[in-house]
Amino acid sequence: MGERRMTTRVAWMASLLWMGVIFGFSSLPGSSVPVGEYGSFGHFSGYLVLGALYFVALGGRRRGWRAVALAVLLASAYGVTDELHQSLVPGRMPDPADWATDTAGALTGALIALGVARWLPADRRAADPESTGRTPQ
Repeated sequence: MGERRMTTRVAWMASLLWMGVIFGFSSLPGSSVPVGEYGSFGHFSGYLVLGALYFVALGGRRRGWRAVALAVLLASAYGVTDELHQSLVPGRMPDPADWATDTAGALTGALIALGVARWLPADRRAADPESTGRTPQ
């Protein structure tokens, strides 16, 4: 199994695990949820991580801006399901502002991941023929 395929597989597994963490926090009853300054920060940071993980899982360096867009779209869609899930939890309500914060976090995470991918040394990118779309000679 190639390095890129292994990285992709690990990133998808990490994404699923992180989605489970988000689901777990969303399952907490309203009286157990840290409120105030942690509410928006929790949404933003949780989805920042998810956006970055999706970017890597989608082959980020190879796909560039397309991977950013897909990562944000997937994370935003998960944010919608997360808000709907909260409607079933005692003391919780869906909030469009939380979804917007989720989406902003995912965008930030995917953009940071894109920046890191582009910042990697050129020799590392050159060693990965799929990163340039060319096959080795």
